[in-house]
This record gives sequence, C-alpha cells and structure tokens, in this order.
Amino acid sequence: MDVVRSVGLRSRWVPIAAYAAAGAATQLVWLNFAGVTTVAATRYGVSETAIGWLAQVFPLVYVVLAIPAGLVLDRWFRSGLVVGVLLTALGAVLRLIGDDYSWLLVGQLVASIAQPVVLNAVTGITGRYLAEKDRPTGIAIGTAGIFAGMVIAFVLSAVYSSGSDLPTVLAVSAGFSVVAAGAMIVALRKEGEHRLDRARPDRGALRATWGDPLIRRLCVLAIFPFGVFVAITTFAQALLEPAGVSGETASTILLVNVVAGVAGSAVIPVLVVRRRAESTLLVTSLTATSLACVALALVPGALVGFVAITTIGLLLLPALPIVLELVERRTGEADGTGAGLIWMAGNLGGLLVATAVGLLVDHPTAAFLVLAVVALVAVPGASALRRSIAAL
Repeated sequence: MDVVRSVGLRSRWVPIAAYAAAGAATQLVWLNFAGVTTVAATRYGVSETAIGWLAQVFPLVYVVLAIPAGLVLDRWFRSGLVVGVLLTALGAVLRLIGDDYSWLLVGQLVASIAQPVVLNAVTGITGRYLAEKDRPTGIAIGTAGIFAGMVIAFVLSAVYSSGSDLPTVLAVSAGFSVVAAGAMIVALRKEGEHRLDRARPDRGALRATWGDPLIRRLCVLAIFPFGVFVAITTFAQALLEPAGVSGETASTILLVNVVAGVAGSAVIPVLVVRRRAESTLLVTSLTATSLACVALALVPGALVGFVAITTIGLLLLPALPIVLELVERRTGEADGTGAGLIWMAGNLGGLLVATAVGLLVDHPTAAFLVLAVVALVAVPGASALRRSIAAL
C-alpha cells in the first residue's frame, strides 16, 4: 500500500482546530446523560436503564458503521465529513423539539450515525491539510479535542445536575454542535487540500487494509486499552462505592481522569513519535494500567482511586493517537478505512469488557482484577510491535 508524502508542503492548522471542536461535539452529545442518569430518569418518567441506552446506542452503532464510514471518507472525504458534522448538529437539535424521552432517543440515534464518520476522519484530515512532519501533532490535537468533549460533558453534568437543568444542558450542547459544524464546513471550504495525486481507493481497500498484518495486530491490540477505559469510566462509581467513595467524589475522579488523558494525548504522542518509542509507550501504559487496577482491587478508596484512575487516563488515552498515527503512516490513501477498523475494534472491546465488568459490579475486587488481566494480556502484543514499527 503506497504511503502519500507531503514533504515541503505548508501545514494548514485551521481545519485541524475545527475538527477538534467537531470531534468534541460528538462526545458531548454522547455523554450528556452520563452524570445525571437518575435525575434524567425521574424527569422523563423512564427507567435508568432507558437513560443508559441514550449512551449505549453510540458504541453499538459504531461497531456496525465504522467500516462503511471509513470507506465513504476514503472516496468522498470532504462531503462525508460535512454530512457527519451536520448530522451531529441535527441530532443535538432534535433533542430540543419535545421535552420527552422519544425525542431524546431520536436525536441520539441521528448523532450516533454521525459519530463514526467524524471520528474516522482524524487521520484523513491530518493527511490532507498537514505536512508529513506535523501529522503526529495534528492527530494528537484531534484526539485531544475528542476527549475534551468528554470533559465538557462531565462539567455540564456537575454544574447543571438537577432535572430542571436538563433543558439547559441540551441547549448548550446543541449550540456547541451547531457552531462546531459551521466552523468545520467553513474551514473545509476556505482551506484547500494538498494536491498529492491521492488515488481513490477501489473496492478492495478494505481487503487490502485488513490484509496488512500490522493493521490486524493494531486492531487486536486496540480492544484491550479501549475496553479497560470504557469499563473504568462506566463502572468506577459503582465499584468504588463499597469502599466508602461517594458518587460526587467518584465523578470528580473520573473528571480528573479524562482531563489527564486530554493533556497526555496532546503531548505524549508527539514526543513518543519523535523518539520512535511507540511500542515502549504502549507497553508502559498497559503495564501501569494493570498495576493501577491491582491497587484498586487490593486497597480501594478515594486516594487510591484518584491516583490509580488518573494514572490510567494519563497513560492509556494517549495510546489511541499513537495507534492512529501508525495507521495513517501505514495505510496512506486508505486512512479512513484503517481508522475505522481501529475505532470499530476499540468500541467492540469497550462493549465486551464493560459487559464482563458489569456482571461483576457487585464484586469490586474481582472486577478490578479482571481489568488488570485484560491490560496485562495486551503487553506481549504491544512489545512485539517494536520491529514492525521500526520498519515503517
């Protein structure tokens, strides 16, 4: 698979900044109800499980649409991304039409269809608007923006925590999504892509991408860190509650966790790629995550929770931009398909590991030990990548 080069071309950062905002919007809409499940259930007269499905539809739809979205981006990048940001904004606005659960679900479904298109574009937008030397930084900024959307969602949940505040949360999210969509569309129109003789992938793009042994290994590897992170963010409060950690404290721990991950994702991947230490970082982050989960299993509590879960966010979230940068470097013109495979594998891992931990939610020690094992199992695979990465 030929890799497209852009040495000597000027980097255009406006589309990258607009993309970071658009990526944040997808996560904001996804997680609007994560911190207010109980009050939302009361306001809309449904069960907490029903409110949970407002978030769960996103990974479920992602697993189904990740590959088709990647193929669309590879052939019609600008048009596909424009449709993605418009659907995100439309989904957020639809939730404002009626003050009832049905409109919330409709809006979430529309936005969940958009998410694979927007998130799969993180490598494509850097390849089309940045010089090769700046692409690791661009991918780091794009993924940090995506994670920043999680932070905004958690902050909104903390500030507007009552049932009467939910319309305000939805209005703020809709406004942010509309502005982000407008910024993305304007940036794509005003900033021209690099003219790189970039061939459109044919119908064999998926077969060729999946046929690459390195891409397959990266997809398998992505299952584990994604799975651990999703399970931790989903069940940390329930797992720490028996140790006397309040819901408010657990929410603060998760917020600090994601903030640390945003900071780490913006800085660590750039330094790691410069030193060609991708495999080392992946091994370190997975090992540290495993040890942190063991600590949570053996000595759970507020202090250990802060230290362990913050460490997980700081070291585990940067694994995503590192893996995506490797995919962009490897796949060239099929970067949308490659990114789609990684995101699909990660979301599948999130569903599988979170489901397993959910079955153990009443047994915190066992749940945290399962997460420790999941992280540790991936260490040999991350270490084995060293030789393949050196050959890129």
